[in-house]
Amino acid sequence: MSTQKTPSGTIATETSATEISADLIGSGQEGTIGDQVRAYFQRVRSGEMGALPAIGGFVVLTILFSFLSPFFLTERNFANLLTQAATLVMLGMALVFVLLLGEIDLSAGVTSGMTMALFIVLVNVHGVPWIIALAAAFAVGILTGTFIGFFVARVGIPSFVVTLGLFLGYQGITLMIIGAGGLYRVQIPEIRAIQNANMPVWAGWAMLAVILAVSAATSFWDRARRRRAGVPNRTITLVWIKLGVIAVVGGAVVAILSRNRGQSVGVVEGVPIVVPIVLVILWIGTFVLDRTRYGRYLYAIGGNAEAARRSGVKVMLIRWTAFICCSSLAVVSGLFSISKVGAVDAAAGREIVLSGVAAAVVGGVSLFGGRGRLLHAAVGALVIAVITNGLGLLNLPAGVNLVVTGGVLILAATVDAVSRVRAGGSILRT
Repeated sequence: MSTQKTPSGTIATETSATEISADLIGSGQEGTIGDQVRAYFQRVRSGEMGALPAIGGFVVLTILFSFLSPFFLTERNFANLLTQAATLVMLGMALVFVLLLGEIDLSAGVTSGMTMALFIVLVNVHGVPWIIALAAAFAVGILTGTFIGFFVARVGIPSFVVTLGLFLGYQGITLMIIGAGGLYRVQIPEIRAIQNANMPVWAGWAMLAVILAVSAATSFWDRARRRRAGVPNRTITLVWIKLGVIAVVGGAVVAILSRNRGQSVGVVEGVPIVVPIVLVILWIGTFVLDRTRYGRYLYAIGGNAEAARRSGVKVMLIRWTAFICCSSLAVVSGLFSISKVGAVDAAAGREIVLSGVAAAVVGGVSLFGGRGRLLHAAVGALVIAVITNGLGLLNLPAGVNLVVTGGVLILAATVDAVSRVRAGGSILRT
């Protein structure tokens, strides 16, 4: 079995490298735009579609609902869509860390609910300062991930079994914390502001400028690293196209959100505060997965755990930490949820975990491990949010929403399975 050195300096086997997304290992060679386009379509034909189906679905759904409802493309609904999706986006990104390993965490949703119940009870009942109470909630989230990682990575119990046990147990703990039928209001202005307040208009444009600067710096830094490592770079034109797309799409979003959407309730304008928080976490997580050894090891283990182990990767430790990352980000998801709803009850987080898995899979994260990105989960969450938002505007029954979302999930899982076969994987049949 041969080995090769990646641009980040890590050693990966040839077998595991083939499982890593082409976007991560820079399979494109330096040349013209035409060469890059042909290489991209070749990867699509071989099954590496990434978030392309989800993006297509998002565009189709947006066009469809814009015709069916005159309220869908309004500034007010656009802002509502972003805040409604934030909780699911964060939970979907949390689950990516374990899905990349071919694992699952069914307890992520109830972890978010239980930690937020603890947080609010500490503040409202026991008078603990909210910052200390929030730190305690994150500590419980980290301990939860540590607990799951121990039994999955060290003991060898399937993640489905361990997290299903926590899914049931944490519901009981939440019930004991809050009480049957109990409900606590979120009275902390800083927490309520996350989902219900907006940045000044100038801050939205400043945020866009920072995004462009960071994207440009990261792109040119990547090119410099690849040049030093002797790895071919993509054509520089792609960098400028990427920055142009960010500028156009980002500028359109900020422009829409900068308009007054308060109607009769006064002036309501600006980018919701939750948006830059999500973007910062998305950037940090993407940086970790794309540009660090830890991220490379996650993809390598998900592609071929045994090959990664023989290459010197500490498989058990990486598995362990992946569950810690998942549970920690699940706490952030819970924070977004209580900020939006303004309350926490004993049922908090019970149902959203399945939607989180659906968001990741719809976005293009493989259930078989080794393929997917945080951005894919975010796109998938937006697709599900568009379905929920659009059907709500049409006043259709809640059951229709579940049926449509379930159908989209089955379709996405089918695409994942078929693309895996086309990429050289296998599916057992009896």
